[in-house]
Amino acid sequence: MTTKNCSCTSQDDSRLGTLDAMLKKTSKEEGGLIPALQTAQNLFGYVPHFAMERISEGLRIPMATVYGVVTFYHFFSLQPRGKYMVRVCLGTACYVLGAQAVLDAFREQLGVEVGETTPDEVFTLEAGRCFGACGLAPVIMVNDVIHQRVRPEDVAELIQHYHGAEEHAKSLESQEEQA
Repeated sequence: MTTKNCSCTSQDDSRLGTLDAMLKKTSKEEGGLIPALQTAQNLFGYVPHFAMERISEGLRIPMATVYGVVTFYHFFSLQPRGKYMVRVCLGTACYVLGAQAVLDAFREQLGVEVGETTPDEVFTLEAGRCFGACGLAPVIMVNDVIHQRVRPEDVAELIQHYHGAEEHAKSLESQEEQA
């Protein structure tokens, strides 16, 4: 496969190799588009244009079809997402118990609107409907971790916790590079 209009880095090259291997395995099967897009999303954190082109070529389907599926399903994103996906439940139980105020606190403290990612690409803020934890309302999810009975005054501590974990990980990477 060729890479047309690819502005990928050498780091992306290994991820593209992984995507190519997946496409090679599934190119003869029907229904390979969703798994291919999921693979791209997992590899890059979103579905970049060059990955959609690669999938279109690999599965021999029109680019319009690939783009249509990416934009139809909420799970897929065309924009880079943060390392931590902060999802605030706005289902009935959570909403009644103050989830909107929790969402507003995240918006204010992260400096982003719903659907946006912080400039450092650490956090993406989203709102959702019912996470199935109504008895723990209001709830938020950070990636796959549920936080229960969150109040607006808890938001700064939650952000600091995850931001601190990110800084710790960067520090460890730096130490490994120096060693």
